[in-house]
Amino acid sequence: MQRTLVLDVVGLTPDLIGEHTPNLRALARGGGLRPLATVTPAVTCTVQSSLLTGLLPSGHGCVANGWYFRDQSEVWFWRQSNRLVAGEKVWEAARQRDPAFTCAKLFWWYNMYASADVTVTPRPMYPADGRKLPDLYTQPANLREELTEAIGSFPLFDFWGPRAGIASSRWIGAAAEHVWRTQRPTLSLVYLPHLDYDLQRLGPRDPALHRALAEVDAVAGALLEQARRDGAHVIVLSEYGITEVRGAVHPNRALRQAGLLSVRTELGRELLDPGASEAFAVSDHQLAHVYVRRPERLAEVRALLERLPGVERVLDDEGKRASGLDHPRSGELIAISRADHWFTYYYWLDDARAPDFARTVDIHRKPGYDPVELFLDPKLPLPRIKIAWTLARKKLGFRTLLDVIPLDATLVKGSHGRPTDRPEEGPVFLTSAPELLPDGAVAATDVKALILAHVFGK
Repeated sequence: MQRTLVLDVVGLTPDLIGEHTPNLRALARGGGLRPLATVTPAVTCTVQSSLLTGLLPSGHGCVANGWYFRDQSEVWFWRQSNRLVAGEKVWEAARQRDPAFTCAKLFWWYNMYASADVTVTPRPMYPADGRKLPDLYTQPANLREELTEAIGSFPLFDFWGPRAGIASSRWIGAAAEHVWRTQRPTLSLVYLPHLDYDLQRLGPRDPALHRALAEVDAVAGALLEQARRDGAHVIVLSEYGITEVRGAVHPNRALRQAGLLSVRTELGRELLDPGASEAFAVSDHQLAHVYVRRPERLAEVRALLERLPGVERVLDDEGKRASGLDHPRSGELIAISRADHWFTYYYWLDDARAPDFARTVDIHRKPGYDPVELFLDPKLPLPRIKIAWTLARKKLGFRTLLDVIPLDATLVKGSHGRPTDRPEEGPVFLTSAPELLPDGAVAATDVKALILAHVFGK
């Protein structure tokens, strides 16, 4: 067996590899580079599940980063149990070939209770007093304390939210180096999210992105050098390319105005009531699963969605089959935006009645993905003083709301989910073993077999 390192550098595209990424450029020149033909939707949980199982979403069931759990009548995003992912995982297939094979899975999604030998994933603590404290879930369990002692606490608030930046990817890189050295896994899967942040904040053409490229390249470079010293194979890939956007689509507001979406009011704030709605959308970047209660209203809902500016197409049963999304978790209809638009989850018609969590970083409570969580509200006069004061009150035991996120979808400059029109703007597959590459693009569903070929040979 050949030890193999797989780095998921989120948002990396062929167009972004150049003078600001010397380590990744050297890998491309000394090894091989291919475009990666991703799946729909091109979002984290879906693509990672396809990379590791070799299946389309219709096979593994992860149809987005979140979906409507029909038996609970609730929308849940960013679940963590690996048992949500159907199909044989790459490490399970490798173990069948050689029982001595081991795998470390670091920060790839659906990482809790995975059958990999070593797992590390963010798992905040939520005490009853309303605080959110950085923490990890690891397997083996004692690795949590080992990593914290060796590297320090995981910087959760640099992993997502307005502060999201290089600190979290540096921590993950240091953890990956530690696990590579101490656990000596045959296969190490490492997730580096840093590029994703500024690509969504700034878009892919902003010159300020050069700094983020250099920062993530340095983290990747240290891992690549460690693998090279140990004679290991290396794969660098990404899940999607981010395209520049100039507008947002609000499908839930349109459904509400048509009398199809229901809300309930609590303390003057409106909450989506999916179980009582005739139709509602679960928005995830440039794709929205639209759940329609009664078949006789499908044509009405589809026509409404197709009229919305920024919507490119709406998939019915036949379209879902053609896109590999024909799974019970999918909506009855699936809307896909144009390349220059994305979907919000917003369902309220008056910002004064938005739910209290809308202005906070709360990835689990919101019934859809919210990239606006990457921004501080520009209308706040002194936002960092407000944050410091709120956190101080929380430490003193007061229940208080850190409501510093704007409700302005126009702030977002980059999005993904719809496969890109140009391969150069889409995801990428790099390897130190070019002889293993196909002649053309690498399909996301072929990555599992390619990883196995790096470990065991053709």
